[in-house]
Amino acid sequence: MSQFFQIHPENPQKRLINQAVEILRKGGVIVYPTDSGYALGCHLGDKQAADTIKRIRKLDDKHNFTLVCRDLSDIGVYAKVDNTQYRLLKTFTPGPYTFILDATSEVPRRLLHAKRRTIGVRVPDNEIVRALLGELGEPIMSSTLILPGESEPMTDPYEIRDTLEHELDLIIDGGFCGMEATTVVNFTGDAPEVTRVGKGDPAPFQV
Repeated sequence: MSQFFQIHPENPQKRLINQAVEILRKGGVIVYPTDSGYALGCHLGDKQAADTIKRIRKLDDKHNFTLVCRDLSDIGVYAKVDNTQYRLLKTFTPGPYTFILDATSEVPRRLLHAKRRTIGVRVPDNEIVRALLGELGEPIMSSTLILPGESEPMTDPYEIRDTLEHELDLIIDGGFCGMEATTVVNFTGDAPEVTRVGKGDPAPFQV
């Protein structure tokens, strides 16, 4: 049975944030709000928790998890970023974008794209996420909360609880945070390539 926290979206309660981070550190799977809908998250190093997320979403081993990061310095630990990419990232983070970059050796092999050694990273514009990441001190391994057979993310924390309470350790109710997925920009080629248009404006990355 999952725990259910109502956390203020603009002024997150530190006590609840600390409890949520403790659940993550102990291998728990949580649902939390971002700037583009609710996401499933777990500790970066926890294979069992990642397998739970795969089971909930019926994902195969080719699925790319995303590292939700606090800021650019976090991204620099886990992804290779050149000067041009850094300037773009600085301009468009935080925000509703996922960036595909070449991974560094800090990323566990099982999280990488099987053939290309790439990783998705993002910095959401959401106070609850910022508080979680600040307390945790490292990225959260994440996947958008879209159930098998559905095309839209789940948006109602109470519906999430009714559907998934036996699969999760914690659901954070941070209010309505949208239902549109991030815009995905692939930075691993010669020029940025928008591979999915979502909430973030794709125009700055289209040549």
